[in-house]
Amino acid sequence: MTKKAQRLRRSRQTRIRIATQGVARLTVNRTNLHIYAAVISDDGTKVIASASTAEAEVRTSLGGSGKGGNTAAATIIGKRIAEKAKAAGVEKVAFDRAGFAYHGRVKALADAAREAGLQF
Repeated sequence: MTKKAQRLRRSRQTRIRIATQGVARLTVNRTNLHIYAAVISDDGTKVIASASTAEAEVRTSLGGSGKGGNTAAATIIGKRIAEKAKAAGVEKVAFDRAGFAYHGRVKALADAAREAGLQF
């Protein structure tokens, strides 16, 4: 089994475990240039809040294009997604890292979201 197949299998198992908890899901995706975060409803049918370094407001605060792939940008996105989720009435989420290792940008985003008041 390839590493990609293993990662997909683990993320599928994680989503099944999260679905039994009955809470909204904070999912993270990262690329070399950007990091994306979304809060998805507990039944998985709609996106409640989203934030990414591809947004125009975030890009200007980071100082232009090409600066969204670092931990400082992930911290901004973590705070931003927590604010948007709390504004939508979501206080508690389950963290879905989508198979990405919990270090670097993923950890920075999670820590910033926790500091901004999101519980997971």
